[in-house]
Amino acid sequence: MIRRSLLGGALAFAGCSVMPPAPYVEKHDWPLTAARLATLPSPPSGPVLLVRTLRAAPGLDARGLRTIRPDGSTTVDFYEQWSAPPPLAVEDALRRWLAGSGAFAAVLAPGSRLSADFVLEGELTALWFDQRRDLVRVAIAILLLAPAAPRKRVLLQRSFAAEARPAGSGAAAIVAATRQALAAVFSAIESALAAAVSVK
Repeated sequence: MIRRSLLGGALAFAGCSVMPPAPYVEKHDWPLTAARLATLPSPPSGPVLLVRTLRAAPGLDARGLRTIRPDGSTTVDFYEQWSAPPPLAVEDALRRWLAGSGAFAAVLAPGSRLSADFVLEGELTALWFDQRRDLVRVAIAILLLAPAAPRKRVLLQRSFAAEARPAGSGAAAIVAATRQALAAVFSAIESALAAAVSVK
C-alpha cells in the first residue's frame, strides 16, 4: 500500500513537471524568382543557348534563408525557406530570363534534343543576408562555351554579383531584396552574353 502511494505521488509530480507544448510556428515557402521589366520576342534565326544544371557552393543548396550574423557565424532558417533548392530555382529563373531577352532563338534545358550554338555553365556562389552590413548578396560565376567542332572554345568566364538592402525587417523584406539582387545579376549576365555571342 505504501509502495502504491509513493508510485502515485511520483507520477503526479512527473505530470506537474511536464512543460507546456511549444507554440505552433508556421513555415513559409518563398519562390526564388526574378522579374524582367520587358520580355522581347525570340528571333527565329538567332542562336540557340543551352543552360546546363547550375552548381552551388557548399551550403547554398539548403532551402532555408541563410543569414550571416554580426559575429560572422551563419544560420539557416527552418521556418522561412525557398520553395525549391536555390540552385534549381536560380537555374530555372535564369533560363526564363534569357529566353525573354530577345537574344536567342531558344534557351534549352539539359536533355533537349535540339543542337545548341552556345553552352552556359554556372555556379551559385552567394545567396544570403548579411546582418553586419544589412545587405543581401547574390553572386553567380558563369562559363560560356562554343561547342562547335573541332573543339570547344571558352567565350566568357566571369563572376557577377549584386547587393540590395531590405526595405524593412523580417523574411518578406529579405526575400524581396534577394529577388532584386538576383534580377541585377541576371541583367548583367544577359548583357555579357549578348556581347560575347556577337563577337563569336
